[in-house]
Amino acid sequence: MKAMSTKLHGVKIIDPVVHGDHRGFFMESYNSSRFIDNDIHNVFIQDNHSLSAETGVLRGLHYQLNPKAQAKLLRVVSGAIYDVVVDIRRGSPTFGQWEGFILSSFNKRQLFVPQGFAHGFCTLVPNTEVLYKVDECYSPEHDRGIAWNDPALGIDWPLANPILSEKDSKHPLLAHAEINIQYEGGLTQ
Repeated sequence: MKAMSTKLHGVKIIDPVVHGDHRGFFMESYNSSRFIDNDIHNVFIQDNHSLSAETGVLRGLHYQLNPKAQAKLLRVVSGAIYDVVVDIRRGSPTFGQWEGFILSSFNKRQLFVPQGFAHGFCTLVPNTEVLYKVDECYSPEHDRGIAWNDPALGIDWPLANPILSEKDSKHPLLAHAEINIQYEGGLTQ
Protein backbone atom coordinates (compact mmCIF):
# COMPACT_ATOMS: atom_id res chain seq x y z
CA MET A 1 0.00 0.00 0.00
CA LYS A 2 0.98 3.61 -0.44
CA ALA A 3 0.13 6.12 2.31
CA MET A 4 0.27 9.79 1.29
CA SER A 5 0.35 12.64 3.78
CA THR A 6 -2.03 15.55 3.33
CA LYS A 7 -1.78 19.20 4.34
CA LEU A 8 -3.42 18.33 7.68
CA HIS A 9 -0.86 16.61 9.91
CA GLY A 10 -1.79 12.98 10.54
CA VAL A 11 -4.52 12.72 7.88
CA LYS A 12 -3.49 10.24 5.18
CA ILE A 13 -4.82 8.96 1.88
CA ILE A 14 -4.14 5.26 1.44
CA ASP A 15 -3.91 3.64 -1.97
CA PRO A 16 -4.04 -0.14 -1.53
CA VAL A 17 -2.38 -2.52 -3.94
CA VAL A 18 -5.19 -3.92 -6.08
CA HIS A 19 -4.64 -7.21 -7.90
CA GLY A 20 -7.08 -7.49 -10.78
CA ASP A 21 -7.73 -9.92 -13.58
CA HIS A 22 -10.65 -11.17 -15.71
CA ARG A 23 -12.45 -12.40 -12.55
CA GLY A 24 -12.39 -9.09 -10.69
CA PHE A 25 -9.94 -7.93 -8.03
CA PHE A 26 -8.40 -8.69 -4.65
CA MET A 27 -6.89 -6.23 -2.18
CA GLU A 28 -5.90 -6.04 1.46
CA SER A 29 -8.09 -3.33 2.95
CA TYR A 30 -6.30 -3.53 6.29
CA ASN A 31 -2.99 -5.02 7.40
CA SER A 32 -1.75 -3.81 10.79
CA SER A 33 1.96 -4.24 10.00
CA ARG A 34 1.65 -2.27 6.74
CA PHE A 35 -0.19 0.48 8.56
CA ILE A 36 2.51 0.62 11.24
CA ASP A 37 5.14 0.79 8.48
CA ASN A 38 3.30 3.90 7.25
CA ASP A 39 3.19 5.50 10.72
CA ILE A 40 -0.46 4.65 11.46
CA HIS A 41 -0.44 3.05 14.90
CA ASN A 42 -4.10 2.82 15.83
CA VAL A 43 -5.77 -0.26 17.19
CA PHE A 44 -9.21 -0.40 15.66
CA ILE A 45 -11.91 -1.90 17.87
CA GLN A 46 -15.17 -1.35 15.98
CA ASP A 47 -16.31 -1.51 12.36
CA ASN A 48 -19.19 0.66 11.08
CA HIS A 49 -21.15 0.42 7.83
CA SER A 50 -23.46 3.09 6.42
CA LEU A 51 -25.75 3.10 3.39
CA SER A 52 -27.02 6.35 1.92
CA ALA A 53 -29.87 5.67 -0.48
CA GLU A 54 -29.81 9.02 -2.27
CA THR A 55 -27.32 11.39 -3.85
CA GLY A 56 -26.74 14.41 -1.63
CA VAL A 57 -26.92 12.75 1.78
CA LEU A 58 -24.54 14.61 4.09
CA ARG A 59 -23.37 12.98 7.32
CA GLY A 60 -21.34 15.18 9.66
CA LEU A 61 -19.31 16.99 10.69
CA HIS A 62 -18.84 14.56 13.62
CA TYR A 63 -16.27 14.01 16.37
CA GLN A 64 -16.09 12.74 19.93
CA LEU A 65 -14.60 14.56 22.91
CA ASN A 66 -11.72 13.15 24.93
CA PRO A 67 -11.39 10.64 26.49
CA LYS A 68 -13.49 8.99 23.77
CA ALA A 69 -12.03 10.77 20.71
CA GLN A 70 -11.93 8.52 17.64
CA ALA A 71 -9.51 7.87 14.82
CA LYS A 72 -11.19 6.49 11.68
CA LEU A 73 -10.17 4.50 8.61
CA LEU A 74 -12.77 4.90 5.85
CA ARG A 75 -13.42 3.32 2.49
CA VAL A 76 -16.30 3.19 0.04
CA VAL A 77 -17.41 -0.25 -1.13
CA SER A 78 -20.24 0.95 -3.37
CA GLY A 79 -20.71 4.40 -4.86
CA ALA A 80 -18.76 7.59 -4.15
CA ILE A 81 -18.43 10.31 -1.51
CA TYR A 82 -16.86 13.69 -1.05
CA ASP A 83 -15.15 13.27 2.32
CA VAL A 84 -14.15 16.24 4.49
CA VAL A 85 -11.93 16.51 7.56
CA VAL A 86 -11.56 19.64 9.72
CA ASP A 87 -8.70 20.14 12.18
CA ILE A 88 -10.26 20.86 15.60
CA ARG A 89 -7.12 20.41 17.72
CA ARG A 90 -6.76 23.51 19.91
CA GLY A 91 -3.35 25.10 19.32
CA SER A 92 -2.81 23.38 15.98
CA PRO A 93 -1.23 25.52 13.24
CA THR A 94 -4.01 24.23 10.95
CA PHE A 95 -6.90 24.61 13.45
CA GLY A 96 -10.14 25.25 11.56
CA GLN A 97 -8.66 24.26 8.20
CA TRP A 98 -10.31 21.56 6.13
CA GLU A 99 -9.43 19.25 3.29
CA GLY A 100 -11.72 17.25 0.99
CA PHE A 101 -11.19 13.96 -0.83
CA ILE A 102 -13.16 11.84 -3.27
CA LEU A 103 -13.39 8.23 -2.15
CA SER A 104 -15.17 5.71 -4.33
CA SER A 105 -15.59 2.05 -5.05
CA PHE A 106 -13.74 2.77 -8.30
CA ASN A 107 -10.58 4.43 -6.93
CA LYS A 108 -10.57 2.16 -3.83
CA ARG A 109 -8.81 4.90 -1.85
CA GLN A 110 -9.02 4.89 1.91
CA LEU A 111 -8.78 7.82 4.28
CA PHE A 112 -7.17 7.74 7.71
CA VAL A 113 -8.53 10.44 10.03
CA PRO A 114 -6.68 10.71 13.35
CA GLN A 115 -8.21 11.85 16.62
CA GLY A 116 -8.70 15.61 16.73
CA PHE A 117 -10.53 16.04 13.45
CA ALA A 118 -14.20 16.56 12.72
CA HIS A 119 -15.32 14.35 9.86
CA GLY A 120 -18.17 14.27 7.40
CA PHE A 121 -19.09 13.21 3.89
CA CYS A 122 -21.73 13.68 1.25
CA THR A 123 -22.80 11.09 -1.26
CA LEU A 124 -22.14 11.71 -4.94
CA VAL A 125 -24.26 8.82 -6.22
CA PRO A 126 -27.25 6.86 -4.87
CA ASN A 127 -26.83 3.69 -2.82
CA THR A 128 -23.39 4.58 -1.50
CA GLU A 129 -21.97 2.29 1.17
CA VAL A 130 -19.15 3.38 3.46
CA LEU A 131 -17.19 1.10 5.79
CA TYR A 132 -15.06 2.54 8.53
CA LYS A 133 -13.00 1.30 11.42
CA VAL A 134 -12.70 3.31 14.64
CA ASP A 135 -10.31 3.04 17.57
CA GLU A 136 -12.92 3.96 20.19
CA CYS A 137 -16.55 2.88 20.52
CA TYR A 138 -19.39 5.31 19.96
CA SER A 139 -20.12 7.29 23.13
CA PRO A 140 -23.35 9.33 23.07
CA GLU A 141 -22.21 11.54 25.95
CA HIS A 142 -19.01 12.47 24.07
CA ASP A 143 -20.61 12.78 20.63
CA ARG A 144 -20.38 16.30 19.14
CA GLY A 145 -20.57 18.00 15.77
CA ILE A 146 -19.95 21.18 13.82
CA ALA A 147 -22.31 22.80 11.32
CA TRP A 148 -21.60 21.46 7.84
CA ASN A 149 -22.10 24.94 6.37
CA ASP A 150 -20.14 27.02 8.91
CA PRO A 151 -19.15 30.13 6.91
CA ALA A 152 -15.91 30.46 8.92
CA LEU A 153 -14.81 27.08 7.55
CA GLY A 154 -15.89 27.79 3.98
CA ILE A 155 -16.08 24.12 2.98
CA ASP A 156 -16.59 23.78 -0.76
CA TRP A 157 -19.22 21.00 -0.69
CA PRO A 158 -20.34 19.77 -4.13
CA LEU A 159 -24.00 20.46 -3.23
CA ALA A 160 -26.08 23.33 -1.90
CA ASN A 161 -29.07 21.60 -0.28
CA PRO A 162 -27.98 18.34 1.33
CA ILE A 163 -30.20 15.71 2.88
CA LEU A 164 -29.43 15.91 6.62
CA SER A 165 -30.48 14.08 9.74
CA GLU A 166 -32.25 16.20 12.34
CA LYS A 167 -29.15 15.91 14.56
CA ASP A 168 -26.77 17.06 11.81
CA SER A 169 -28.97 20.05 10.99
CA LYS A 170 -28.52 21.41 14.55
CA HIS A 171 -24.73 21.32 15.06
CA PRO A 172 -23.14 24.60 16.26
CA LEU A 173 -20.59 26.68 14.41
CA LEU A 174 -16.94 25.85 15.13
CA ALA A 175 -16.63 29.04 17.22
CA HIS A 176 -19.34 27.70 19.59
CA ALA A 177 -18.47 24.00 19.53
CA GLU A 178 -17.30 22.17 22.63
CA ILE A 179 -13.76 20.93 21.95
CA ASN A 180 -11.31 19.45 24.47
CA ILE A 181 -8.65 18.11 22.12
CA GLN A 182 -5.21 19.77 22.18
CA TYR A 183 -2.45 19.81 19.59
CA GLU A 184 1.04 19.18 20.91
CA GLY A 185 3.68 19.09 18.19
CA GLY A 186 1.77 16.73 15.95
CA LEU A 187 0.35 14.61 18.75
CA THR A 188 -3.25 14.77 19.86
CA GLN A 189 -3.88 14.86 23.60
